[in-house]
Amino acid sequence: MISETEIILDKTDLHILRLMQDNARISNADLARELGMAPSGILERVKKLEQKNVIRQYTARINPEALQQKMLAFIFMKAADGPGCNDTAKQLAKIPEVQEVHHIAGDDCYLVKVRTYDSASLMHLMRNEFGKIPNLLSTRTTIVLETVKEQQQLVIPEK
Repeated sequence: MISETEIILDKTDLHILRLMQDNARISNADLARELGMAPSGILERVKKLEQKNVIRQYTARINPEALQQKMLAFIFMKAADGPGCNDTAKQLAKIPEVQEVHHIAGDDCYLVKVRTYDSASLMHLMRNEFGKIPNLLSTRTTIVLETVKEQQQLVIPEK
């Protein structure tokens, strides 16, 4: 498998990625029309981008408020397992309310993004899920009052 550092993308690949990031449901025919290429050529390029793990998945972005998940929090965590050990991270990643797990530099080991219904469900998560993780030493929670910007899109160079 090609490592991420060895992936070489040309101008056409980057253009495909920009279009797909703006609209993951864009049809192969629309991609071909936009790029002035044959649909078969576009299909082949998209398949290669998937095989190289450049395109990791296709998802729908759902409004959390529509599901009553109005509580967003970031939790800094200290763990007893040392650098390079992923036991705690793997356990955190298995929890459905955990949206992101990041190893971080500094006093804490992890920064975790969680989304729950309310403060009571956040407390339940911390007591009943995080409390079961043996290497977890401490947590510091920051509750989000308002989200001004939240996105997954990356800046794709023009090249």
